[in-house]
Amino acid sequence: MRLNALFLLLTFSIVSLSAQQFKLSPSAEVSVLTVGSGESLNDAFGHNAFRIKDRTLGVDIVYGYGEYDFGAPNFYLKFARGKLNYLISRDSFRDFYNHYLYYNRTIEEQVLNLSPEQKQRLFDYLENNYKPENRRYLYDFFYDNCATRIRDVSEIATNSSIQFDTPKNFESKTFRELIHEHVKLNSWGSFGIDIALGSVVDKEATPREFMFLPKYIHEFFENAKINNSDDLVKYSSVVLQKKPSNSSSNFLLSPLMIVGIISIVILYITYKDFKTEKRSRWLDIILFSITGIIGIILLLLWFATDHTATAQNYNLLWAFPLNLFVIGAIVKNKQKNWVKSYIKFLIIMLCLMTLHWIIGIQAFTIGLIPLIIALLVRYVYLLKCLNS
Repeated sequence: MRLNALFLLLTFSIVSLSAQQFKLSPSAEVSVLTVGSGESLNDAFGHNAFRIKDRTLGVDIVYGYGEYDFGAPNFYLKFARGKLNYLISRDSFRDFYNHYLYYNRTIEEQVLNLSPEQKQRLFDYLENNYKPENRRYLYDFFYDNCATRIRDVSEIATNSSIQFDTPKNFESKTFRELIHEHVKLNSWGSFGIDIALGSVVDKEATPREFMFLPKYIHEFFENAKINNSDDLVKYSSVVLQKKPSNSSSNFLLSPLMIVGIISIVILYITYKDFKTEKRSRWLDIILFSITGIIGIILLLLWFATDHTATAQNYNLLWAFPLNLFVIGAIVKNKQKNWVKSYIKFLIIMLCLMTLHWIIGIQAFTIGLIPLIIALLVRYVYLLKCLNS
């Protein structure tokens, strides 16, 4: 009976302690953690979180805004449509540290120069945000993510008394260029991103907009002032250093190589058709099917989702949705005049894409270069066949 009573008393104490709001001691520290890039595309951009450390109370917890809500109904559909809610997470620092130790990622810490009132206000905000009814927020890769939330919550806790100055050697960049800092140009991650994202990410980002990346949260916080004169960051340290890795990209498996090989095959078949005065209709069916399907996906990403970064995507100039619906007309022996005009239209579209790239309206993935050349040659040959 005594053991049962002791167990109930202990349980009640734990529940009561977790339910009440902590009053941080004067020695408490609030810091921003910046996690370096990981190996996968999902981890390539890093992560930010708040650390609340109070030795007097025995508190050492981490709050982050990058947790998926896998329990959400229609998770993948919502993710594709840009309607997926993310969650604020709360973990012990030990678990947080061990997680990134296992995945071999760097953790940098910046202890913030906040007053006791500001620390308490920030902590109270995070605790309130962690309540079940407040945990979810509509994620946006560029404007509302695990990094921008760190900046925004810091400003709320300090009543907007933080002044963010540009770091030394700051260079203006577009959103796409900022992405390429973390994802190599000739990688499959970059290949997919550059096809999916539209020309809206080719505009120049403002210094504040740089902070959608955790790396720049760290750099801007390091140079920020609070209360007009004091440094925002009291001191910085590297909590966990990533160990050297032997991983390297294989050019033979890169988009430029794979798409290049496919393009050479297309050019070879076209050359063979030219020499034998024939037309491999099966190749045209494949090309029109693939470009049409990709075009429809891009069109849906533009108009049927809430993703702000997939708008105004001029990849539609080579992946044209109507290609899927003209396959039946293309493979016929006798062609109508509109089919010839359509092929001319596709050739003009490829030329327009090249012009968009040259004058900087939109940057395209370098892996597309051989494919665009192959499509242009194939369309010109197809037009020749239709005219003969």
